Amino acid sequence: MSDPVPTLFPAFLDLRDRPVLVVGGGSVARRKIAALLPTGAFVRVGAPDLDPEVAAMVAEGSVEHLHGRFDPAWLDGVWLVIAATDEPDTNRSVAEAAQARRIWANVVDDAPLCSFQVPARIERGPLQIAISSGGGAPMLARHLRERLETELDASLGTLGHLLVEHRRRIRARIPDTGARRRFFDAVMRSDIQSMLRRGDRASAEHALLALIDASTDVTAEGRVALVGAGPGDAGLLTLRGLRLLNEADVILHDRLVSAEVLDLARRDAERIEVGKEAGHHHVPQEQIHALMLEHARAGKRVVRLKGGDGFIFGRGGEELEFLRAHGIGYEVVPGITAALACAAYAGIPLTHRDHAQSVRFVTAHAKAEDDGLDWAGFAREQQTLAFYMGVSGLERVCARLIAHGRAASTPCALVENGSRAEQRVIVGTLDDLPALARRHDVQSPALLFVGEVAALAAQLHWFGAAPLGMPADITDGLSPQAHAHALAEAA
Repeated sequence: MSDPVPTLFPAFLDLRDRPVLVVGGGSVARRKIAALLPTGAFVRVGAPDLDPEVAAMVAEGSVEHLHGRFDPAWLDGVWLVIAATDEPDTNRSVAEAAQARRIWANVVDDAPLCSFQVPARIERGPLQIAISSGGGAPMLARHLRERLETELDASLGTLGHLLVEHRRRIRARIPDTGARRRFFDAVMRSDIQSMLRRGDRASAEHALLALIDASTDVTAEGRVALVGAGPGDAGLLTLRGLRLLNEADVILHDRLVSAEVLDLARRDAERIEVGKEAGHHHVPQEQIHALMLEHARAGKRVVRLKGGDGFIFGRGGEELEFLRAHGIGYEVVPGITAALACAAYAGIPLTHRDHAQSVRFVTAHAKAEDDGLDWAGFAREQQTLAFYMGVSGLERVCARLIAHGRAASTPCALVENGSRAEQRVIVGTLDDLPALARRHDVQSPALLFVGEVAALAAQLHWFGAAPLGMPADITDGLSPQAHAHALAEAA
């Protein structure tokens, strides 16, 4: 097994007037020197022979030549070194000498010897985007660079220069960081980039100055966005939700919001976990209300980020009622609720023309016998039930459905961590599913699906591992009724 690719810390280096050494005088070294010269670095090239273009650089005085084979003394006073020879032993000597002196070293096409990587870069004026695979897959980084080169307009570079020119004026006029962020949002929504794209720099600058002068440092009115994060797969987050996460000053997120979704948010946004799980309410709902109010009144843009959808057993309605009562502006961005996503990722159609004409979403956390739920209605056939519940309540739910007339052989499926890499699906029947869940140590979050369509998970699954509890080859090709019979026989 190859060594794992290290996690690198990205940085942009100011090399102005700092000595940098390139060991090697061929075409690879020439490319590295060409990339270093625009930074203002004082470039030295060490090699017995030089590529004609490198020799020309030396002749014109832009590069210093150290003649001969590598000598560790060449590293005296340099800030970083690039080994670009076609001799592995020489490259290794450079890396080892640099390591001994604590000098950053890059060995071309030999990632294990590198203490820093040279990324694939995209440049638009002062704007630079660097892409790195940690040296593990450089062709992938180059492929992504090529794609982004076509997608990022050259006018971004001109806009970058314009903003740099007026940076002091912007900071003086708009000293507050939040207000300045809103100003830049307004710039990107304006026609300034279109003006630059057609070459009208004067009009673009006039429009920018007008935006600066129109901006004030008065604290903006705070707002709250109730955003559904979906079930966990970051690819299921809506575009509107993504935009709000990138504009947020504060993110109040549930425990079930995945790390992959949170990674899409602004890096400098304040993140506050207000998660709840069965039996452990870390932050009372009243305190969540208070946090929304506090930050919105401070002029912050708040995202209340909820797993799944905030209006499906997410108490989103209560939170909006609170915000409205206190005069706080809000908006709602729906998310893909867990029942829809977990069923889809498990290969379970919630409705089916022949077998399930309706679907019911049920929350079943209550332990009391008289919980107000329509158990008699749940027991009717030709429908799918999707239970949002703690795993500890599984046995009670199955028993109550059977007690109210639902057949013990009714197919069921438990979907644990639906849509995530660790997803598991347990297929069984009402009477044996609790035992299967204990056998496989099913943990929250998990959703229960009851109905003939649940058996289809055995043959229609497409994401992650095959369902547990019932081998797919036993039920492959069977109708839902035959699935149910096979599950009952297996039980």
